[in-house]
Amino acid sequence: MPVYKEIFPSMDTQTAQATPSASPDSASSSHAAPTLKLTERAVVQVNEVIKEQGFEGYTLSIRVVPAGCNGLGYDLNLLKEVKADDILWEQDGVKIATDGLSATYLAGTEVDYVKHDQGAGFKFSNPNAKQSCGCGTSFST
Repeated sequence: MPVYKEIFPSMDTQTAQATPSASPDSASSSHAAPTLKLTERAVVQVNEVIKEQGFEGYTLSIRVVPAGCNGLGYDLNLLKEVKADDILWEQDGVKIATDGLSATYLAGTEVDYVKHDQGAGFKFSNPNAKQSCGCGTSFST
């Protein structure tokens, strides 16, 4: 995924179990927003990438896609234009979009930005993930 790595060059997506969380307080949309929530560190990182790359006004797209040894993975991109049927909301100044099917898989998920010895990346704590692969980049439900 070249765009994925170019926009988020140090991204290392990981899946972890979490307890379901409430809807984001700052979610607003004409659609029902999924309960996906970004941590403060994730918001800061997304805003930093937007500023560094000159993507002001872009929307963070978070989708579940076929990937990895467990079948599903996360795809993050910054989009200038979202699809007409996307679910849209905003959290702490970050515009976020996903599709209806991904929203089902992402409900209750918390996305954090973590740094560790091997690098840094976004970590998904998804209560819907029943299993994840050893490297943490894919999951199954």
